[in-house]
Amino acid sequence: MPNSLFNRLLGVVLIVVVLGAGGRVLWFWLDQPIQSVQVDGQFKYIHSADLSRQLSRNVTGQHWLSVNLNALREQALQIPWVDEARITRVWPRGLKFELQEQRPVAWWNDNYLLNDKGESFQVLNSGNLSDDMPYLAGPDERGADVLGFYRSLEKRLKPLGMTVTQVRLEARGAWRFQVNNNFWVVPGRGDLDVRVQRFIVAWQRALSKDANNIRYVDLRYPNGLAVGWHGETHAP
Repeated sequence: MPNSLFNRLLGVVLIVVVLGAGGRVLWFWLDQPIQSVQVDGQFKYIHSADLSRQLSRNVTGQHWLSVNLNALREQALQIPWVDEARITRVWPRGLKFELQEQRPVAWWNDNYLLNDKGESFQVLNSGNLSDDMPYLAGPDERGADVLGFYRSLEKRLKPLGMTVTQVRLEARGAWRFQVNNNFWVVPGRGDLDVRVQRFIVAWQRALSKDANNIRYVDLRYPNGLAVGWHGETHAP
């Protein structure tokens, strides 16, 4: 009986050893150098061939099973215009990169762009960008807030024939925005909805008739506003 138990245990040990050895052989057989990179996505500002060349350089010397996909994803996100990346292995020795391109909606602090989530990014080549994107500015971490205010202004002012071309948030929290590349509106800090509504009422009643002569509209008053006209020297 003891010999029978010993033999069974020895058999189990041998099976584990064989499976372990076989697993290592299988791993080494599968973990071959990566030979192909596939790039998927819809691109407007970047070329898939350029992406493929750059991503291929990132996987040079990497192996199919042992490659760190999370590290590759972080590298892909550092490429200009890439907003999101998903990487999967493709049999037998390939990788598939599914990339989402940035969607620029505004200029940010002169040298950067904002995407539709209010996140800033920088690119070297901006020649394909739309000429009608607004110029937004503010503290680095306030991109989403400035974009949100811009969108709320566009929703309220566009039906009245006004286009918001710039929005600026000062470091101390004061707002101003430009209309039709022409004049500035200064709501300042606090009661933004009330002050913007006051501007809308004044626009509908009188200001729209003399819009080309307006230099600024100052809304930083408890119950009124001040209008600066071209030719005057006072600034808000």
